[in-house]
Amino acid sequence: MVGWSEQRPGDWWQAVRTVLGALAGHRDGHLSGLCIDATSSTLLLADRRGQPLTAGLMYDDRRAEDAATRVARHAPAESAARGPGSALSKLLYLLENNPPERTDHALHQADWLSGMLTGRFGVADENNALKLGYDPVGRRWPKWLDAFPEITSLLPRVVPAGSPLGKIDARIAADLGLPKTLVVVAGTTDSTAATLATGATEVGNAATSLGSTLAVKIWSDRPIFAARFGVYSHRVGDQWLVGGASNTGGAVLRRFFSDEALETLSRAIDPERSSGLDYYPLSAPGERFPIADPALPPRLTPIPNDRTRFLHGLLEGIARIEAEGYRCLADLGAPYPTRVYTAGGGAANPIWTRIRARLIGADMVPARQQEAAYGAADLARRALLAA
Repeated sequence: MVGWSEQRPGDWWQAVRTVLGALAGHRDGHLSGLCIDATSSTLLLADRRGQPLTAGLMYDDRRAEDAATRVARHAPAESAARGPGSALSKLLYLLENNPPERTDHALHQADWLSGMLTGRFGVADENNALKLGYDPVGRRWPKWLDAFPEITSLLPRVVPAGSPLGKIDARIAADLGLPKTLVVVAGTTDSTAATLATGATEVGNAATSLGSTLAVKIWSDRPIFAARFGVYSHRVGDQWLVGGASNTGGAVLRRFFSDEALETLSRAIDPERSSGLDYYPLSAPGERFPIADPALPPRLTPIPNDRTRFLHGLLEGIARIEAEGYRCLADLGAPYPTRVYTAGGGAANPIWTRIRARLIGADMVPARQQEAAYGAADLARRALLAA
């Protein structure tokens, strides 16, 4: 149905069991810690033992329109809890539509899976809790949530991302062949873990994901919230990861070029020269960031007969949006990047990398790792080193 996006939590758990079982059978060293990254704003209701009472409403589920209107009457303008996609709106929707009996916990995907590993539920990390209304600056549930008394007893205890939660449940460890000394660490969102995986760790370091869409993030020493642009900040240690996402990206390129054509034509481009074209490449009308305009039309004309020049213009257009994204974050108070780590398919194109370096004015660095799981593992490693 339109607007519905849900999954069975049991399927998540089976996938985790499969991965951890395979890891236990092929490890070359001792496993000490485990941390889960998962999709932000994916939520379910559970009883006191963690038994799911609802499906997991996914990050892109849009059913909570009426609940979002109610949230908007109380949430601050810059709160990440606003909108039908927020975890808070989803929670209110679940409670308003045939709420199950014996509900004890509202849990994000990462919360629930960590609970399944430890046998203890009702704890969330600061990053996942952001869209449930948590205040990461004051590190508390804000007073405006008192307008929703039905959720008070369901809210999790929130801990910093990367906090040790305790050892794995002995029965789960035995079942999966994992060491019973394995420490489970509070997780984070998938996008935050992906940034940690790139190697970007210092204030002023940025991470760009050049996939089907374009996402930019930068480490800042202060939080930035600008809901109009979809810009929020996740807290990791004493730093803040500030980011936004555009609708431009590789999906536009694939409308016109095959992988082989992209590689061949790119080699004929001089990245130090302008194409002379002024494109705003979008697959369809509408943009989120750095321009907040749901009706913004794509700008893809004129299309020259020279396909190399056309590709040059598209690569420049996407790079120009990336540069403008970082300027937008800087205008909001974040630092401008000195170094940009790049992940996604576009990171493998050296010509595009040089175009981006020219337009952004920063060093371009390939991501250390492409998988978000590496960032989650690194978060676990840091926790154990600090213990």
